[in-house]
Amino acid sequence: MVQQIGNTAKPVLVSWSGGKDSCLALYLINQLGDLEVKALVTTVTGDYDRISMHGVRRVLLERQAAALGLPLQQVVISKDATNEEYETRMTETLLRFKADGVSSIVFGDLFLSDVRAYREQFLSKIQMTGIFPVWQTNTADFVRQLINVGFKSVITCVNGELLDESFAGRTIDEEFLQQLPPTVDPCGENGEFHSFVFDGPLFKYPIKFALGETVRRGPFWFRDLIPT
Repeated sequence: MVQQIGNTAKPVLVSWSGGKDSCLALYLINQLGDLEVKALVTTVTGDYDRISMHGVRRVLLERQAAALGLPLQQVVISKDATNEEYETRMTETLLRFKADGVSSIVFGDLFLSDVRAYREQFLSKIQMTGIFPVWQTNTADFVRQLINVGFKSVITCVNGELLDESFAGRTIDEEFLQQLPPTVDPCGENGEFHSFVFDGPLFKYPIKFALGETVRRGPFWFRDLIPT
């Protein structure tokens, strides 16, 4: 639940993957109008120069933030980063914002209780708190709201053990949802797929790209997005 602090907007960060969940969370807090986003915070794998897990090139992330008109804070980790490395880099970043009066970070988590518990435990160590504006939203309703308000997202990564590789590179629309296997969450909340939002009501202009090759890394298929 988002809390309003008098008539003053509360400064927050947004945990930003570039995908649909964090984007709709940003959209919803923007609708409320009582939170001021100081920066989008994204974990980038330095060895690949891409958004961690989603596999999107850093340049597209930067163009996305520019199209949203928001500052971008990148947290760079190595390709084989341990949890300790991740937490060290993230703590360094968050403490800088905390020194400037930011004490909360917004997440797009939907229903994974263990993930939320981890985030809250991690933030408590540095006296910060999490805000979860889309928590426990029905995932079928969530993804249709994303489509209905006008966001456009492309699938950048699929777990080949849970979903066919042909879904990588597809746009999230009604046809996509109808063709998903019944065992796959419509938001990919169990790690079935990840996405990149390239247009929508928060964007000043769409992010232009072309679909590149599909590459297998472990169980995951990554569809490259080539900036144009």
